[in-house]
Amino acid sequence: MQRQAAFLVVVALVAAAAIQGQTPAAQPPPTPQTGATATPAEPFNVGTFEIEGVPRVALVLRDNLVVDIERANRALQNHPAYATVAAPRDMLELIGQYEYGLRYRLYEIVNHLAASDRLTANRPNYVHDLKAVKTLAPILYPSKVLNAAVNFYSHVNEAGTPEEQAAARRQRREQRGVPYLFFKPGRGAVIGNGENIMIPYGRDQIDWEVELGIVIGRTAKYVDANNAQDVVFGYTVHIDVSDRGGRPPGGFGSGSDWFVGKGHDTFAPLGPWIVPKEFYGDPMKNLRQTLSVGGKQLQEARAGDMIHSLWELIEYASSIITLYPGDVINNGTSGGTAAGSAGTREGSRFLKPGEVIEASIDGIGRLRMPVVAGQQPTGGTGSRLPPISSYKKQ
Repeated sequence: MQRQAAFLVVVALVAAAAIQGQTPAAQPPPTPQTGATATPAEPFNVGTFEIEGVPRVALVLRDNLVVDIERANRALQNHPAYATVAAPRDMLELIGQYEYGLRYRLYEIVNHLAASDRLTANRPNYVHDLKAVKTLAPILYPSKVLNAAVNFYSHVNEAGTPEEQAAARRQRREQRGVPYLFFKPGRGAVIGNGENIMIPYGRDQIDWEVELGIVIGRTAKYVDANNAQDVVFGYTVHIDVSDRGGRPPGGFGSGSDWFVGKGHDTFAPLGPWIVPKEFYGDPMKNLRQTLSVGGKQLQEARAGDMIHSLWELIEYASSIITLYPGDVINNGTSGGTAAGSAGTREGSRFLKPGEVIEASIDGIGRLRMPVVAGQQPTGGTGSRLPPISSYKKQ
């Protein structure tokens, strides 16, 4: 009782000082919101950034302000009105804890900054301009990156004649079947906004595919598509970079080699951040994804072109393997890929060093990725993946 009385006296004294003309920085924080009724003063994204040489998980406000969560949380807890809450050490922790109380601490950080006008004036040292920090891939690193193959009608038999395309797409509508998912690596393939996409030596048939990334928020097995939104944390932008050169003849296997096609270093750009689902809305209504190369738009698609919905992809994936917080499922891409669009782009229809890919999803963000040439390796015994020109006519 004595501690409670002392606390009330302190609060009264601080309030009196504020009334007598104290500056905003000296005013007490707003009353914390708790429970399911808490709402943020403004929407935010979450990402990972290199700040002072160290990867830090952060909020992104107004698409240009980066708030270091750990330091902001520490500052907030200096006010006695706020409970002590452990800050996430990385994005996987943030995603895993979000639905178990962390969401409201992030709301409190945003509300405190907005209420005290510390985003425009008297900015604390844990708020940075986006251009002053390095953007990393938001998740370092997902345990699984799953991609949907040929999940847009406009991508079915894209390289065929108009008559062949129409027949193939009609057949696919009549026989949708179940989705087709393939793995992409995490560490090594996943890179962040602005990092270089590397064309491996001799692999000169490199393609682009813009996709929506679904970030899983809860451990999930045998999810029903009707309830799949419940296990989603948020959404991000992904580029499925692909090597169309295939494997050389001989040895085991004669079909598609998905490891060659999808598994090279830098072939899974992700980001620039993640939009929590409450700030994006229904992607099956809002989705618009576009991609350009060298400033020329080559892809544009909406959810209505998808063969299997996002929720069906989750149902299918979780029927095979358990999904964990931070896993990413990408929705597939539309027509306009390099392999299927020879007549839409001057010169080589595949990527070249020096070009820049820009992939955007409305309401989420944009990836801008330079393309560079990989170095020629030395040595070896002949077991390396060889240049395409050594076994395939160009």
